[in-house]
Amino acid sequence: MVKSLITCDCLGSQTVDADALSKATGMDVQSPCTALCTRQIDRAAAALTKGNAVFCCTQEARTFDALAEELGVEPAPVLDLRDRAGWTEDTRSNVPKMSALIAESLLPPAAEKSLDVVAEGLCLVIGRAEVALPAAEQLSDYLSVTVLLAEGDEIPDTRAYDVITGRLRRATGALGQFEVVIDALRQIEPGGRGGFDLTEAKDGGVSQCDVIVDLRGDVPLFPAHDKREGYLRADPGHPAGVAAAVMAASHLVGTFEKPLYVKTEPMLCAHSRAEQTGCTRCLDLCPTGAIVPNGDHVTVDPMICAGCGACSAVCPSGAISYDAPPVDLTFRRVQTLAKAYLDAGGEAPRLLIHDSHGTEMIGLSARHGRGLPADVIPLEMTAIGAFGHAEVVAALAAGFASVALLPGPKADVDALSAQVALAQAIAGEGRVRVLDTPDPDVMSDALYDETAPAPVATPVRPMGTRRQITRQAARALHPETEILALPEGAPYGAVLVDKDACTLCLSCVSLCPSGALGDNPDLPQLRFQEDACLQCGLCANICPEDAITLEPRLDLTGAALRQEVINEEEPFACIECGSLFGVKSTIERITEKLQGHSMFQGGDKLRMIQMCDDCRVNAQFHSQDNPFAGRERPRPRTTDDYLSKRRDH
Repeated sequence: MVKSLITCDCLGSQTVDADALSKATGMDVQSPCTALCTRQIDRAAAALTKGNAVFCCTQEARTFDALAEELGVEPAPVLDLRDRAGWTEDTRSNVPKMSALIAESLLPPAAEKSLDVVAEGLCLVIGRAEVALPAAEQLSDYLSVTVLLAEGDEIPDTRAYDVITGRLRRATGALGQFEVVIDALRQIEPGGRGGFDLTEAKDGGVSQCDVIVDLRGDVPLFPAHDKREGYLRADPGHPAGVAAAVMAASHLVGTFEKPLYVKTEPMLCAHSRAEQTGCTRCLDLCPTGAIVPNGDHVTVDPMICAGCGACSAVCPSGAISYDAPPVDLTFRRVQTLAKAYLDAGGEAPRLLIHDSHGTEMIGLSARHGRGLPADVIPLEMTAIGAFGHAEVVAALAAGFASVALLPGPKADVDALSAQVALAQAIAGEGRVRVLDTPDPDVMSDALYDETAPAPVATPVRPMGTRRQITRQAARALHPETEILALPEGAPYGAVLVDKDACTLCLSCVSLCPSGALGDNPDLPQLRFQEDACLQCGLCANICPEDAITLEPRLDLTGAALRQEVINEEEPFACIECGSLFGVKSTIERITEKLQGHSMFQGGDKLRMIQMCDDCRVNAQFHSQDNPFAGRERPRPRTTDDYLSKRRDH
């Protein structure tokens, strides 16, 4: 059933070409209303009753939802065309842009994944008595409160909440699962006349709580503390901030849904092998400390993860990938926007990536400023950090002339800039940039002033993993280029071997997590497939001869997809049977070094080094000092032996 698009020109403040949109999108686009949410609400009611409608107005979404409830029908989805495409200073046609936004909105959404977090209301308030005690008094009506005071603070004469003294040594966990360790812990002795007495001090007291209200005004207890759910911190000298923290804490009781932002594939992780550390990209970037090593791979604590997406952008193997929404849906959204814009007659579109903060900036610019240019297509991401170099390069290969990223105040700009630098190295200068500004007018001016390069002549929309998509997109952007130089730390590159130092011990092969390095079971060869190399550094770390170095680059030729021999030597023939084994230069070098050794003097000991495994065992067995020989077996005792010792015989 064809969807009906209900549009509105918002009191004539924007232009909506219904016929052109209907032709471009294949939807039933009715002639635009002028006041759909007020005077023409009957048209909204008719559309809701008929069903399968989409309202092109997010501002009055509550009005349409209330109308649907009144009519007893399902609410209709809403789509913002006005702020993103209608209200603009640009006089060019907005039909291609609106068509792209409509096509992208019709993609099926991904199912949300979450887990339940139960907070029973156990709250720990930390701070000086003059601030912490009034906060505890306010919270005691809603939560089970314990106040941690410093030694020497006055103990209040109340049992409305618990009071302890001590020093907080450590805090771990998140909402509903905090664990604290307290030294010099002293608790109240509730009996007796006069002021409360305290127990003897004890170190290492452990307790659990659901919420922590930190009013110390000291160093935060957690990295990226503003992203740690259940941890509320306020400056004790700022009453409004303290009041806000208390108010927020009072609501943290019950069962909450914690989104699962990432999914992991431990078998793909290249963090470590044989206790040798390799890739640490996600560990180095995670702002909350949610990612920790766990043997050969890393694990993500879903309770601590704040969903910034940086780990997914930098992971070279796909062991960690963003899942809210999934990575493949992001690629489909980008490719759908580009295709719909070009199919509607548009040329050289530009992509603007932003988060919810950017949505507000776009709305402010549209209402009070210049709005967005007609060729700039905005795409909102849950976490802008998840839009890495692969997504940027894929967007350019799909037909976008440039990509701009608009980070919000909570975005990790350093991590984002690193991905932009890698994308620029792959795509070329002038195609990718970061608009790091909180001013809507500055944002609009930068987009209007931009002179983007020409888009790719033949757009491509590759499928596969992020690595595969990056490679195919780079080939589309550079059809005549063979090798692209990349910045240090890039997840693509070559392994360079010093052939004079390499002994073909193949330690690197046994530890390579992606199979990029391989051997030949029949010949002493070291093979390498560049397309599979993660540049994790394990091979360089494990090499006993320090013969391996890494070169970050992207080989766009077919050679990167094949196993190429990067070092080989002549095999050594066994001096007994003639079968090939080992490396000739290695056997000769070992023989030369051991000629003067006392343990290899006399007999065939030195010759055994030049034998294969079977011949060496055979030679050792027949040697005078056979290591397999034991003592002479004792003669079995018989009846005669026992009887010969008896006196009556």
